[in-house]
Amino acid sequence: MNKTLVIMAAGMGSRYGGLKQIDPVGPDNTLIIDYSIYDAVQAGFNTIAFIIKKVDEAAFKEAIGDRIAKNVNVRYVYQSLDNLPDGFTAPAERSKPWGTAHAIMCCSGIVNEPFAVINADDYYGAEAFKKMSDWLETPEANAKETNYCMTGYVLKNTLTENGHVARGICEVGADGMLKEVVEHTKIMRRDGKTQFTEDGENWVDVDENSIVSMNCWAFKPCFLDTLKERFAKFLAENIEKNPLKCEFFLPFVVQEMIDEGSCTVKVLHTDDKWFGVTYKEDKEAVVNAIASKIAAGQYPEHLWGE
Repeated sequence: MNKTLVIMAAGMGSRYGGLKQIDPVGPDNTLIIDYSIYDAVQAGFNTIAFIIKKVDEAAFKEAIGDRIAKNVNVRYVYQSLDNLPDGFTAPAERSKPWGTAHAIMCCSGIVNEPFAVINADDYYGAEAFKKMSDWLETPEANAKETNYCMTGYVLKNTLTENGHVARGICEVGADGMLKEVVEHTKIMRRDGKTQFTEDGENWVDVDENSIVSMNCWAFKPCFLDTLKERFAKFLAENIEKNPLKCEFFLPFVVQEMIDEGSCTVKVLHTDDKWFGVTYKEDKEAVVNAIASKIAAGQYPEHLWGE
């Protein structure tokens, strides 16, 4: 089965100054994104689709894309503010992207096979890609075009010691299906406890063994048509109320579909530890983690045989 890994990288240019400030985390100037792609290829994904801004194309290919293209089929998807349904135009003063669901929607016409979705700057671990790849080939996955899956991480495995993180805490049914994702923008360890806050003042304890979403999903290609339809509805309801900042988020779309009974989402559990450079202080821990995995034989020292 042909399977594509879609990597949401359109925000990398703004976060890293046009991609020129990306710091390597492994030998041969490898980045976190390299290890995700390596794991995905080993798991059976044979195409990588990068969602980027057109303005970043040359810098992205120099920093990442050309290296990857030597090892796996690569496609490019361009997220732009003017990729809108008929009848809508982007507000003249808007610069903020339309959100993660819009980013995936932009894959329409380019990604035509089952696909997984990840963030560019998160390390997910090999198990997530193996489980998603295997699941996409099961009778359960292929029984309906609206059967999807998500990799669920243990909250304590996704925290940084250097500040708070945003996570979607999941409610999973006894049948292993996702029932609800509740987004929390500030979760961290405080005084030996794992807590979240909504207002910056009042903190609430949360079970550190909760399952959380890390934007690691797998869908069928028809999901892209669904996103187009729902984006038009979203704009009709929100563009006048909040023209400069309204965003069309992927977890919100999935939750809406679950609530309607129009899709199912199988939660695939992993005990792998997430890491990423959420804060500049995180980099040392990421570099050390990659070095440990290389020493243990999980990755070759020269990832792409260079």
